[in-house]
Amino acid sequence: QNYIIGAFKPACNISITFSDGKSRKPVPLKKENGQTVMVPLFQSQENIAGKISVEPVSGKKAEHNGIKVELLGQIEMYFDRGNFYDFTSLVRELDVPGEIYERKIYPFEFSTVEMPYETYNGVNVRLRYVLKITISRGYAGSIVEYQDFVVRNYTPPPSINNSIKMEVGIEDCLHIEFEYNKSKYHLKDVIIGKIYFLLVRIKIKNMDLEIRRRESTGSGANTHVETETLAKFELMDGAPVRGESIPIRLFLSPYELTPTYRNINNKFSVKYYLNLVLVDEEDRRYFKQQEITMFRLAETS
Repeated sequence: QNYIIGAFKPACNISITFSDGKSRKPVPLKKENGQTVMVPLFQSQENIAGKISVEPVSGKKAEHNGIKVELLGQIEMYFDRGNFYDFTSLVRELDVPGEIYERKIYPFEFSTVEMPYETYNGVNVRLRYVLKITISRGYAGSIVEYQDFVVRNYTPPPSINNSIKMEVGIEDCLHIEFEYNKSKYHLKDVIIGKIYFLLVRIKIKNMDLEIRRRESTGSGANTHVETETLAKFELMDGAPVRGESIPIRLFLSPYELTPTYRNINNKFSVKYYLNLVLVDEEDRRYFKQQEITMFRLAETS
């Protein structure tokens, strides 16, 4: 009886430690089950190294047909769930077929790993990096253990960062000019600008500035586009008069933004927009949308 119960338990406990795990910054990562775990943060071209401990359960020996560790960069589309598309796949063989009687430690290292894309959890798509340890066993089924980690890549500030100036209007009713100080912002930046009313012949009730994220996945007929409003910032309450100027000062740090991602591995893009919304007294909405570029600046500790 005991034997049958034991047959369904994994024959080994596997644990992974990163060699610089104590000094490396931990960041939260949301798992598929909705739980958030803390995992180490890496950037492209870093070494990913550590030790893998394999210990047979309750003193029994574990037979295997080889042990390997893989470093995988994967994209999963939610409309094609469970199918991972690997854009990075590196493998290290740790052990030849044999038996393990007691705890064994296997060092591993992947040097200067090219990790061009950032970890991303979106509405319809997820990009993840994972270490996958496989203990191959023929009849009993392989034992597999995963260890997630997060990748973020930093960009220097752009050398050219033009302001955005636009005029919008409805003929003979409303004419406004708006200006944002930059067109490219880092994730902890402040959007500074102003709105200037040249002609006001409709009764405006209020005006908001929204930050919108647009995620597009797939291609052709299978393109899915999701637009989320991440922030809504009231600029004005009440009717403006001609010649009035409204300042804008919107801090980005409270919002969970990512950099702009353009055509990641031909699978998805993420873009950001500033959307200026005016509502008149009859609840008609007038809006003007403008794309901005988001980038991640290296954090100074």
